[in-house]
Amino acid sequence: MTQKKWFQGLVAAVLTFTLILLISKVGFIFRPLAAYIGAIAFPMIAAGLLFYITKPLVRLLERIRFPKWVAILTIFLLLIGLGYIVFQFAAPIVQKQFQALVNNIPGITNEIMSIVDYWEENHSALPDQVEESIMNYASNLQSSLQDIPGYLISFISSLVNFLFTLVLIPFFLFFMLKDGEKLIPFITKFFDEKKGASVKKLMEDVNHTLASFIQGQFIVSVCVGTMLFIGYSLIGLKYAFTLAVIGLVFNVIPFLGPYLAAAPAILVAFFQEPKLAILAAIVMLIAQQIEGNLISPNVMGKVLSIHPLTVITLILAAGNIAGFLGLLFVIPFYAVCKAVVSHFYREWVDYRMKKKSAAGIQAD
Repeated sequence: MTQKKWFQGLVAAVLTFTLILLISKVGFIFRPLAAYIGAIAFPMIAAGLLFYITKPLVRLLERIRFPKWVAILTIFLLLIGLGYIVFQFAAPIVQKQFQALVNNIPGITNEIMSIVDYWEENHSALPDQVEESIMNYASNLQSSLQDIPGYLISFISSLVNFLFTLVLIPFFLFFMLKDGEKLIPFITKFFDEKKGASVKKLMEDVNHTLASFIQGQFIVSVCVGTMLFIGYSLIGLKYAFTLAVIGLVFNVIPFLGPYLAAAPAILVAFFQEPKLAILAAIVMLIAQQIEGNLISPNVMGKVLSIHPLTVITLILAAGNIAGFLGLLFVIPFYAVCKAVVSHFYREWVDYRMKKKSAAGIQAD
């Protein structure tokens, strides 16, 4: 009985749940470790993103006979130059436009309240259910606008913490670029030849999935942000650069991201001039059509092969569980899990096929 697969699986499940229960009871022991992991998680993830974005450039430089250390040094010089350009030219523009936008929030709030007052004065012309829905939405919107200063304070606090951890990113990135290719051989040496080959294939699949997603999403988002900036500038929308940056950031969230990015642009455009809201929506629509029908198919292709309904479900769940960070990371996390499950499923199918073949040979 102990040799049965189902029994071994049951024992493994019981032991796993027992281990989880024990860890939950003595969780305080792991708090220092959790604090340490939390402290290095952000710079390591940021360095990982930069690693996947810059790795193709390192390979390109190596192919044209650059020594590896020269290629890495070149990448760092390019990043420093890009950072200088951002902080010297782009950051002041964003800061100025963002400050102006924040200063205009009271005016926008007053405009919204004027609209609400108008609806209240003319509520008799509306059905009760419609009136109640409008009042609920207006109340929620007013509450959200009043919470904006608190969000800004939280954002500034997070930004300060970000600047403190920022210094760790170059160190992580350097060693990832220098020794990243040694990770798979280092891990596989702890396994025998057969299992080592399986682990190597698994890690290569995960690496390919992450690289394809991060590199593709980076290119697509930059293209969308550029198109939005050009479009917003052409229609004369205020804070065009800041709103385009917001669109660039939110574009990394599949399906829901474009709508989240469109909301602030349309809101700002409406209170600048009502007809601009329509033009801003058209700009966003054109950018998304170009991205969806031209850029993404050629850059991303069918890399992840995730059904749209699955993506929407994952995003909604991740947003409720982990907030904005959940929205950003749920798709690559799911893609990695899918790659792992697919790998072990293929291993299981191969094992079953070999077992059947062996049984057939013995029968003959």
